[in-house]
Amino acid sequence: MEFPIFPLSGAVLFPKTTLPLNIFEKRYLDMVDYALANKRLIGMIQTKENNELYGFGCLGKITSFNETEDGRYLISLEGLNIFEIKKELKNKHLFRMIDANLISKKNDNEQTFEGGLLKKKILEQYKKFILKNNINFDLKEIQNLELDQLVKFIVMVSPLANSEKQMCLETKSINELSEKLLSILEINISDLVKNKSIN
Repeated sequence: MEFPIFPLSGAVLFPKTTLPLNIFEKRYLDMVDYALANKRLIGMIQTKENNELYGFGCLGKITSFNETEDGRYLISLEGLNIFEIKKELKNKHLFRMIDANLISKKNDNEQTFEGGLLKKKILEQYKKFILKNNINFDLKEIQNLELDQLVKFIVMVSPLANSEKQMCLETKSINELSEKLLSILEINISDLVKNKSIN
């Protein structure tokens, strides 16, 4: 399947989540125009330090679109499917295009006892994480989310390393994603505590 991509370091999109984007660069304005004329699809993908693409991203569909007076586009992208790049395509546009395979993920039963325990542990660790990072955020806003929406939200909005976000994006199931996020939060908290005790 061929579609344009928006390489954006530090930004990940998951299936069944929404990502608001402020588009102002000429090549990406062109990309949105192209997408609007072609099924409204854009692939979100991270780049490595050398501007090389990661192998996996998430295909999104433009669900809302506004043009500002100063020529920017404000769009909402809804995540549809994880994709794996087959190859980057040569094209006449300023933006990049790829040929990719869509990957279907396992659907976990989020109402399991294990899922409830995972959610509790993640909320506990995230509370510590936001305190250690001095992030002003009210956990009440996310406490009622289902496990899959909760972990995706945390990965998307938190100041995690790009490689950690990518690792989460590439997991096969929601339970695996939850365990991975829990581990990442615990390591981050431990590192922050060590750094503060050294200083």
